[in-house]
Amino acid sequence: MARKVAEEVWELTDGGRLPLVCDASSCTHGLTGIGVHLEGEAAERWARITVVDAVVFAREHLLDRLAVAPGRRLPSLVVHPTCSSVHLGMVADLVTVADAVAEDVTVPPSWGCCGTAGDRGMLHPELPAGATEAEAAEIAAAERAGGPFAAYASCNRTCEMGMTAATSRPYRHVLELLEEVTRPR
Repeated sequence: MARKVAEEVWELTDGGRLPLVCDASSCTHGLTGIGVHLEGEAAERWARITVVDAVVFAREHLLDRLAVAPGRRLPSLVVHPTCSSVHLGMVADLVTVADAVAEDVTVPPSWGCCGTAGDRGMLHPELPAGATEAEAAEIAAAERAGGPFAAYASCNRTCEMGMTAATSRPYRHVLELLEEVTRPR
């Protein structure tokens, strides 16, 4: 499987000339690890491919070029980093993009793995419910004290689905929110 993916990515990136930008942090994490499963020419080619998460790409290449019109930033935003964002070292990138979206960004102190684990949380909803219990309680307490947050975000669709199920709040990809606050009217 790694060889097949590497062959396709090699073609799609024009032999590594273009970066492979991935919009799901778990997929980015998985793709960055393909090289250890390759040998010979395939491994040499893979070493020339740049895999970058879309959140990192947005922070590095788009934020300085995007304008958020006055009054368009959200007043508040809860951000759930993902396990993959930790492994990739991109939590700061996620928070930086979130800061462009909202005036006040909250990363709950007890955030951790949401327990969704790909499709496992859909098949066993008790996994994300248990894994996010403390984080969900912190969000609920913050909302009792200051009202609901304007939005809830993460950087991986299955994690967003797990967080939505566990907290009853509509989690979305942070780049969806960035697009909305920078969209010309």
